[in-house]
Amino acid sequence: MSAPIVLASKSLARRAVLEAAGVPIEVAGAAVDEAALKAGLLAKGASPKEVAQALAAAKAAALAGPAYVVGADQTLELEGRLYDKVTSRDAARERLKILRGRAHQLHSAVAVAREGRVLWRELESATLTMRDFSDGFLEDYLALEGAAALGSVGCYRLEGPGAQLFAAIEGDYFAILGLPLLGLLEFLRGQGALPS
Repeated sequence: MSAPIVLASKSLARRAVLEAAGVPIEVAGAAVDEAALKAGLLAKGASPKEVAQALAAAKAAALAGPAYVVGADQTLELEGRLYDKVTSRDAARERLKILRGRAHQLHSAVAVAREGRVLWRELESATLTMRDFSDGFLEDYLALEGAAALGSVGCYRLEGPGAQLFAAIEGDYFAILGLPLLGLLEFLRGQGALPS
């Protein structure tokens, strides 16, 4: 019997992606001080891509044991600056006004560790261009999404009403959801953790 697969994240979106793909997983939160790690990386001049990669690897490595532990992280970059999640509807409104009519990048990193050692990692980036929507549309969108708008760094769910915010999208769909899936599945099959 192969080792179990553990998702070191409490992200409902990542869990849903894996479960929809038929991956049998266990879920366990990783004891990683993300804010401190991110602050340290940024103080050293790390790029948003590097931050996503480091956080994904730290989450995967944080859970020791024989399981294949999947860690993932996503960052939003606009003109070289990293943006964090917001915590209020007013902040979501301001975030969406900043992104409106502009292109931004989502960098999604995934890493797999076993016995606390990272065995594999991958980074996928996508470029999303928001349309120049009206203030009225923005208010209707925020009312419709409610607290769900606070669940992602960009204040949108592409798999939901957030799709209406965009004029163009370039990149891997799964990476946009926060978990580059195809490379992960290939790695797990190669390890015998999934049927090939």
